[in-house]
This record gives sequence, C-alpha cells and structure tokens, in this order.
Amino acid sequence: MNPQLAAMVEKAKKASVPKAVIDGAIARGQGRSPTGGVLESMTLEFVMPPSTALIVDLETENKIRVLQEINLMVKKAKGTTGSSKFFFTRTGRVKFEKSDKEIGIDEIMDDAIEAGAEDLETDADGNLIIWTEPSKTTQVTKAIGDKFGLNVLGSGIIWSANEGTKTKLASSDDLTNLVDLLSQLREYPDVRAVYSNASKGDISNEEWESVEEHLDI
Repeated sequence: MNPQLAAMVEKAKKASVPKAVIDGAIARGQGRSPTGGVLESMTLEFVMPPSTALIVDLETENKIRVLQEINLMVKKAKGTTGSSKFFFTRTGRVKFEKSDKEIGIDEIMDDAIEAGAEDLETDADGNLIIWTEPSKTTQVTKAIGDKFGLNVLGSGIIWSANEGTKTKLASSDDLTNLVDLLSQLREYPDVRAVYSNASKGDISNEEWESVEEHLDI
C-alpha cells in the first residue's frame, strides 16, 4: 500500500540485504522493535580526547541496557560521558537528488525561502541541500519536492555542529580511538544517528574519510 516503501524493499532485495534486516528496518519505521516491543527515543552525549563532542541518537526498547553498553564502548575508547549539546544546533535538513532538468539553487530559492528555508547549498555530488527550522522541515520537503519533481534523498532534524566550536583532529591516537568508537556505534543496532563537532584539521583526506563515513553530517 506504500509505493515508496515497496520500491525501497525491492531495491534492498536486489542488493541481497537479508530479510531479517529489511523486516527490522520496516518495524523501526513503525515505532516498534523486530520482536514487537515499543521503541523509545534517547540521546546520549559524550566527549572524546582532546575535546571532540559526540551526540548519539537511538531508538530502543531497553534504555538501561543501551546506556550501560554504550557507556562501556566510550570508556574503552578513552572517552567520557559529558554534556555536548551546546556544541550543536538542532536544525532541519532536506537533501534532494541532483536533477537531470538542471534545477539548481537559483531555480528553487524563492520557493524554498517562502516555504521556510534558511540556507541552501549543493554537496560535492551536486545534490541540493536545504537548511531550515526543525518545524519547517516537512513543509519544505513537500513544497519543493512536489513543485519541482525532485527526488528526496533524506529529510529530517539533525544536530548541526556550530562552526565556532568545531575541533580539529591531529593526534594519531585520538583519531584511532575516535574511528574505532564510531565504527562500533554504527554497528550497534539501536543507533539511529551519530553527530560530531570534529573537523579535518591537519589529518590526511583518507584519515578524514574514515571519520566522515560514520557521521550523519
């Protein structure tokens, strides 16, 4: 009954994604776990050496278990539990796939601003990104997507690192610990998103990519 969901499931099957993984993703989209339990949202805050802030958004049916297991991961990676939200701003982000019709920022700007956009940009692949207030995210997605026939790659409310508080990565040990932790978090089934105020600094492009691939930025 949901054409978009059906298309995504078919695409996953063609990519040989296991049925259990597909069923679990559908269940989470309906607010429940694969076993039928009700999922609750939670947000955890951490700080990695020297001063790299992390925010982890999760959905789980067992908050106590998750808190214990995630805290242990962070401790082993030499991180600490601590307030980090002040490094970030809660904001809406909508990403539209690059259009074959050559529809760019100039073509959608007026309509986007009228719908509630605060900023517009393109990424390295030419996809359109619109930043907006959290309450305007759905409105902007529908208004621009419907009018210009653009494919939505992603739409949601994220933690965006404040430019003046970003931390440059330099130490090899700090980088290794951070990448190891991010990799573990990404494999943890209840994690929905991971955000950080880390910036490239003096590390190589390859090293930065090993960090960036694990983040929702």
